[in-house]
Amino acid sequence: MAYEMTELKRVGIGLIGFGIFFTFLGVILFFDRGLLALGNIFWLTGVALLIGWRSTWNLFSNRANYKGSISFLLGLFLIFVRWPIVGIIFEIYGCIVLFGGFWSSVKVFLYQIPVVGWILRFF
Repeated sequence: MAYEMTELKRVGIGLIGFGIFFTFLGVILFFDRGLLALGNIFWLTGVALLIGWRSTWNLFSNRANYKGSISFLLGLFLIFVRWPIVGIIFEIYGCIVLFGGFWSSVKVFLYQIPVVGWILRFF
């Protein structure tokens, strides 16, 4: 298997899932600042556990990814200073720029998950 699933990576995937859930819940509950901040913390920690701390640092500090990194971190800052709508817009843009090259890998990974893979094959 090309991608070994260790316990640490499983915890990282779980934290990413919790981060997405809390962010979604924060948006649904009229941009609740606490839920959005908690979702961001879970998501960032999950990414760091999934790809490794050094790879996460290299992802955010890579010269080609400065635009995405700055916009994501600016969005995180704006959420903390009580501008959640503008912060979410900056974070979404930053995520698209940062992780634009990973979508093909994510698609292959999602096809391997039993229920999700079955659903995605119909679309």
